[in-house]
Amino acid sequence: MTDGSREDRGTGPVDASVPFYTIGQASQLLGIQPAALRRIEEQEIVIPGRSEGGQRRYSGDDLARLREVVELTDEGVTLPGVRKVLALRQRVSDLEAELTHARVQREG
Repeated sequence: MTDGSREDRGTGPVDASVPFYTIGQASQLLGIQPAALRRIEEQEIVIPGRSEGGQRRYSGDDLARLREVVELTDEGVTLPGVRKVLALRQRVSDLEAELTHARVQREG
């Protein structure tokens, strides 16, 4: 599924924040090498969960963020640059939410 969710056998969609995918599965889904995922983690851009045995586990949310990372690096942005771009995108999103909240407060 493209939205990062998956169906759990008979129980409906699984929370996209739940770590599920192994590093091999994530690399295959994203079309990048596992070493690239390790570098992204080293740069603290996407830090996957860990299984009880210490293996990386990526959530649907992690995969969505990794897709953004892949797009940016394909455009020539370095990993430190990617970290800054993603932080700025988050800041814009936060400010938009604050603005919406302030407008609702003012009108209500």
